[in-house]
Amino acid sequence: MGKVGAGGGSPAGLSALLAGAGLLVLCVPGACGGGSCCPQLPPGSAPRWAAPPGGFVGRGPRGRAAATPLPLLGRPLFAVAPGDRALSLERAPGTAASVAMAPRAGRRRRSEAEPGKADRGEGASRSPRGMLRDGGQPGPETLERDPDKATRFRMEELRLTSTTFALTGDSAHNQAMVHWSGHNSSVILILTKLYDYNLGSITESSLWRSTDYGTTYEKLNDKVGLKTILSYLYVCPTNKRKIMLLTDPEIESSLLISSDEGATYQKYRLNFYIQSLLFHPKQEDWILAYSQDQKLYSSAEFGRRWQLIQEGVVPNRFYWSVMGSNKEPDLVHLEARTIDGHSQYLTCRMQNCTEANRNKPFPGYIDPDSLIVQDDYVFVQLTSGGRPHYYVSYRRNAFAQMKLPKYALPKDMHVISTDENQVFAAVQEWNQNDTYNLYISDTRGVYFTLALENVQSSRGPEGNIMIDLYEVAGIKGMFLANKKIDNQVKTFITYNKGRDWRLLQAPDTDLRGDPVHCLLPYCSLHLHLKVSENPYTSGIIASRDTAPSIIVASGNIGSELSDSDISMFVSSDAGNTWRQIFEEEHSVLYLDQGGVLVAMKHTSLPIRHLWLSFDEGRSWSKYSFTSIPLFVDGVLGEPGEETLIMTVFGHFSHRSEWQLVKVDYKSIFDRRCAEEDYRPWQLHSQGEACIMGAKRVYKKRKSERKCMQGKYAGAMESEPCVCTEADFDCDYGYERHSNGQCLPAFWFNPSSLSKDCSLGQSYLNSTGYRKVVSNNCTDGVREQYTAKPQKCPGKAPRGLRIVTADGKLTAEQGHNVTLMVQLEEGDVQRTLIQVDFGDGVAVSYVNLSSMEDGIKHVYHNVGIFRVTVQVDNGLGSDSAVLYLHVTCPLEHVHLSLPFVTTKNKEVNATAVLWPSQVGTLTYVWWYGNNTEPLITLEGSISFKFTSEGMNTITVQVSAGNAILQDTKSIAVYEEFRSLRLSFSPNLDDYNPDIPEWRRDISRVIKKSLVEATGVPGEHILVAVLPGLPTAAELFVLPYQDPTGESKRSAEDLEQISELLIHKLNQNSVHFELKPGVQILVHAAHLTAAPLVDLTPTHSGSAMLMLLSVVFVGLAVFVIYKFKRKIPGINVYAQMQNEKEREMVSRVSPTESRPHIPQTELRRPGQLIDEKVDSQLIEVPNSNFESNGVFGSCSVFSRIPTEH
Repeated sequence: MGKVGAGGGSPAGLSALLAGAGLLVLCVPGACGGGSCCPQLPPGSAPRWAAPPGGFVGRGPRGRAAATPLPLLGRPLFAVAPGDRALSLERAPGTAASVAMAPRAGRRRRSEAEPGKADRGEGASRSPRGMLRDGGQPGPETLERDPDKATRFRMEELRLTSTTFALTGDSAHNQAMVHWSGHNSSVILILTKLYDYNLGSITESSLWRSTDYGTTYEKLNDKVGLKTILSYLYVCPTNKRKIMLLTDPEIESSLLISSDEGATYQKYRLNFYIQSLLFHPKQEDWILAYSQDQKLYSSAEFGRRWQLIQEGVVPNRFYWSVMGSNKEPDLVHLEARTIDGHSQYLTCRMQNCTEANRNKPFPGYIDPDSLIVQDDYVFVQLTSGGRPHYYVSYRRNAFAQMKLPKYALPKDMHVISTDENQVFAAVQEWNQNDTYNLYISDTRGVYFTLALENVQSSRGPEGNIMIDLYEVAGIKGMFLANKKIDNQVKTFITYNKGRDWRLLQAPDTDLRGDPVHCLLPYCSLHLHLKVSENPYTSGIIASRDTAPSIIVASGNIGSELSDSDISMFVSSDAGNTWRQIFEEEHSVLYLDQGGVLVAMKHTSLPIRHLWLSFDEGRSWSKYSFTSIPLFVDGVLGEPGEETLIMTVFGHFSHRSEWQLVKVDYKSIFDRRCAEEDYRPWQLHSQGEACIMGAKRVYKKRKSERKCMQGKYAGAMESEPCVCTEADFDCDYGYERHSNGQCLPAFWFNPSSLSKDCSLGQSYLNSTGYRKVVSNNCTDGVREQYTAKPQKCPGKAPRGLRIVTADGKLTAEQGHNVTLMVQLEEGDVQRTLIQVDFGDGVAVSYVNLSSMEDGIKHVYHNVGIFRVTVQVDNGLGSDSAVLYLHVTCPLEHVHLSLPFVTTKNKEVNATAVLWPSQVGTLTYVWWYGNNTEPLITLEGSISFKFTSEGMNTITVQVSAGNAILQDTKSIAVYEEFRSLRLSFSPNLDDYNPDIPEWRRDISRVIKKSLVEATGVPGEHILVAVLPGLPTAAELFVLPYQDPTGESKRSAEDLEQISELLIHKLNQNSVHFELKPGVQILVHAAHLTAAPLVDLTPTHSGSAMLMLLSVVFVGLAVFVIYKFKRKIPGINVYAQMQNEKEREMVSRVSPTESRPHIPQTELRRPGQLIDEKVDSQLIEVPNSNFESNGVFGSCSVFSRIPTEH
């Protein structure tokens, strides 16, 4: 592992590209005017992270760690085959490139690049202490001090066998992608491109091919098409002879495919734009392609034909099946978004991914960007109650919640490694800001115990989180970590997967052989745990599987890690002792299985020398690899077992062509190594030979033998050790105390381990210890520390809880709600469980195991339900209650008010809802100029206005997370008159019964009344009412001119009313609805009985009844007119009885309403027609049931939607 980098920017995506496609991008510092010079990444280069905060991050190939806000990092976008080597380079005119070395170190952790010290060039001397000169190396006087302890440098310049080839005609190209097949293949492919930073696109490209290990190259532009612009190069990881080229999508969307290592190509058109690719780890022709419009395609013919798998796939959240964990090799795991924006975990077959054939391994939704499929594990994240919860599936079994210590309360989690059937995770707890705690799991990845606290973290330039952790390659269980202690960062090492940690012992002498006075624990060696963004490029720390004892890193000696006085150090005994080798940062390449170390200085100046060590860094020899100094852009080592050919990529000047220098190291060896050239070396930790429960002895070449190793010798033997307490870590729920014992934490009840146990069965009773995973010790204290089977005790139920699966206390009417029954302890197999849902439905279960997936139930009504659960196992019983709020989504709120009212008259305001029953609601009322609202649980209020004017009433209704509102205006006068209007029956044929139509017709009617009577418009208000037949309310209002003079008297209002009625009765009020359609406006007559058809066929009794009705109507009309002469007699309650029949019941009827005095009113003004609305009539709620459950909200009346 290393200091982990993530995020969506250029650097974060580079290693993913290289790892799979054999392509790497080396960014040149400053090439783009500061910041990243890799503005364009290849499809597939984006890392498998960039999730919401609190997500997972996993690791890349061979355990490369990753840490970012949210999701897990899975494997790289392309499966990695051992020995694959490739490089992608980028430079810009006028900028020098930094060196990048190219071996594949075993277990690397991604990190952000960090500027080294100021470069001084090959001829510069080091000013501090005068220790280095002539190329930055010690002078002869250094060698005379203590030859046995000092690092020795041979200043005589030796020459390496090399050839140089220039990519003629590509001097303007500033990007290059290189693939070296290796494995006895002499073919190298190079794709160079001119990327225009202003246009943001590729304008030129060239394809080069070598068949002699890079001695010469042939340009292949004519074979792919002279006008074809290539953007990216891909190589099949399981068959390096298969090559794929992608054209620039801005010109055309095509693939060029080769099956003979790039000698010939066939072109295939695409109907989509590729953003990333994922090759199958076993099947060479199977590929997944992710398009720019978030669609996932599959091909079983190496890109010749494509088939759509799924739309709405989350970027970088798709995976091939993992062999061993999945039975179907063509199974695809993916995270897809639903129409409403939720994320789901889906699996399906690559050629048969229909809706019917998709599976949902995780029930319900997951957090966006949180799916990770990695080795035997699948991880998802689900946030509920404001806290992230993490779930894991081991070997594709049912998901289980990951168990951290009870009060860890993670804010952020990153899965660092899933090697060797164990999960290594970094967790930022609730009280941490810039540090993380390391946790390690059991085999299933469920129960986690603390490995190391307060590991340093930082944020990369792309906003990604980087954790200072490095897993040493070649040695199982060995890690380096930077821990923060009292604001000081110190480097620690472990040999047993975090069971024990210690500081690094500083070297005894410095580079010159002078003694170093550094006493533990006050002073130690501290390392920068950074690796390259590219797994084929050496970083500040490097190790390799084939050289398990050698670690090269940069750091400093002192009380804490520092960014100043950085030197290079090497350990040849797996971190037990260290030597200083350079006082400036160098990149180090492992050749010949670690038998030779190549060091190249970090510099922005051209160089022609490098340093070789044949004795694990004890001495170094100076070699020239080119006669002309070269600006180095990158270095690529030969894939395979020997790694004895290296290609250096660079340029002689800022405007020159790419120069490819092939360096062959075979000439420096006299012969191949024989058995007598090796010696045994035993792995140990400060003298302790038992590491991870075994003694391991390796073959190492004798330092004085200068022979070529060839194949990796590996370990000579491995012998298991007798188990001791050091081979065991604390089990879940236990903590190690100062005396070394593992004791239960204050929050942990050891007896809870038997809660899922039934009488007559047995369970594993923890001793407080568990053996470190992958530890191979035998006998000894193993029996004493291993969990032992124990008969399940008979226990009465205790700690019963019932919760919803998502932790919420609400559910939606008509939808499944999943209830989970949890029991802290008790005999679960013999327990009778009874669940009453509170809606008249109850169920019984014979044991909890039948309820592991939860109890699903659908509520058909809204309201608050009392859900009870009762458990009984014969030894006792327990019960629990959950009050569940079942709601319907609130879609519309309509505020019902009268248009006009009189002073000091009580006014009713009612909020009418659609649907009418949605559950528990809160109403917030704003009226007049009041600055404080009135908050009620009822849907209506009453108040009075004490002065005249226009007033605004607003109601806000809160239903769950939704808040809807409606606003209405009401006019207040001391007196007014009103009259119901009717119309010609033909108006009903054109009435769509919508608010907009009613408002428009109201203006037309008002205009016709003004024209027919000459009454000023300020005195008239017309409101067309909802429903059929069409009716309207005519209001005659007093009017006060702007000068504030006296307004119309009651007699004036009466005269206006009589004039209006007179004109209405004479059919003088009419308007043209459309050409040829005339509408008459009448004064409506009040009737006490239905209208009767006056035809001769009716009997005399019918005629008598009709006459009776007419007389009654006339009497009512006389009384009606008489009442109109009394000021204020037209009360709002009377208006309600005469209005529309379009009705919806209130949510919460009440007999007593608050009386709210209205003290502040607006200045009286003209009533604006646009704010005219209809008044709904209240109907008693007949759906309210006696058990407290509201009626179904799926059946409701239509309500008006006018503003």
